[in-house]
Amino acid sequence: MTTEPATVAVIGLGNMGLPMAGHLLAAGHRVLGCDLRPGPAAALAALGGVAAPDPAAAARGARVVITSLPSVTALSEVVAGDRGLATAAAEGMIVIETSTLPVPAKEQAARLLGQAGAVMLDCPVSGTASQLRSRDVAVYASGDLDAIGRCRGVLAAFSRVQHVVGSFGNGMRMKLIANHLVAVHHTAAAEALLLAERAGLDPALALRALADGAGNSRMLEVRGPMMLSGDFAAANIALAVFCKDIDLIGELARAARCPLPLFTAAAQLHLAALGQGRAAEDPACVYAVLAGMSQPR
Repeated sequence: MTTEPATVAVIGLGNMGLPMAGHLLAAGHRVLGCDLRPGPAAALAALGGVAAPDPAAAARGARVVITSLPSVTALSEVVAGDRGLATAAAEGMIVIETSTLPVPAKEQAARLLGQAGAVMLDCPVSGTASQLRSRDVAVYASGDLDAIGRCRGVLAAFSRVQHVVGSFGNGMRMKLIANHLVAVHHTAAAEALLLAERAGLDPALALRALADGAGNSRMLEVRGPMMLSGDFAAANIALAVFCKDIDLIGELARAARCPLPLFTAAAQLHLAALGQGRAAEDPACVYAVLAGMSQPR
């Protein structure tokens, strides 16, 4: 399975699931997909995939299933619903769960699928939607090592690198730590670019120069142009969804009794952006929050 094309089902064809499906198709895999919305299903068909009416129909005959879902409720319905994966799971089926969701919810889903003969892996993706479109993301794979090995080719089809990080749930823990850095880095990028503008530097030149220097970060590269344009509508991830991640990071820090002063400061700016009605915008909008805290001279 590592090298040969497989039949793969992708459940959830949103900002992350649809690009995954596209990369799998480009790699020669047969892809069946399922999404409650007609638009993404049509987009999958246009790419050469097959739209299915429900998770069970998509998974029937698939050796690997990928789930990319927005909430615990969605995961529960996809796994345990009347037409959920548990009703179609075959012995040896591998379910690659890529969503950013609490570990206990994933563990419950894994137990239900295990009773049906399938193996669930916890494999969240680190990277924005725009990065995924160019296959520039990392997968943090956790769970059964044999199952990870058997689907390594599927993971490699849509990601730049795959890290095996240990027992089930470690993938989510690693993803949350990665998103801790994301929150801090794009907040720091916003501060730096605003400082450059207020200090009288050309913002576009500052972005190019900073990206070539020791202070560069992936978030400066990805979100810096959005900050300078002031257009946050084309969201890699909606701020409201990213704030869900912020809550999960806070819970992990409390459980580990680990202080996160930089992250805490960054989190407050994201909450302020929510308070300004920016829930649907990209988290790059923290730039606008900072800009509104003072007036240019």
